[in-house]
Amino acid sequence: MTSKNTPIKGEQLARACAKAADECKAEHIQLWDLRGQSTITDFVVLCSGSSMPHLRAIMRDVAGHVSEMHEVRPAMSEGNADSRWVVLDYIDVMVHVMHVELRDYYSLEELWAKATPLEWQAWGS
Repeated sequence: MTSKNTPIKGEQLARACAKAADECKAEHIQLWDLRGQSTITDFVVLCSGSSMPHLRAIMRDVAGHVSEMHEVRPAMSEGNADSRWVVLDYIDVMVHVMHVELRDYYSLEELWAKATPLEWQAWGS
């Protein structure tokens, strides 16, 4: 367990990102363990927003909450709310924030069908 202002990585970081997304009412949050299946990242958090302001809030609040609580910032981000798909890249964790329509269209759940889904709700504060 980490305390406030303790940098985290890997699964703990992925769970912190999922929790932050939940706190700003992101929809359909999923977390996958891709270790051994991807050369790009170890964990993926996928969540949806239903409007441009909602996507902006999720993007801002995930990055802000994780930075404030754990002193970890994305190495880079790609996209913006206007593109309806944003990726926050923490190297070992990638957070995809997608508009619900794009998420249905691209069906990333099928892309990661062999990944191990992780329960993130059970993680303590």
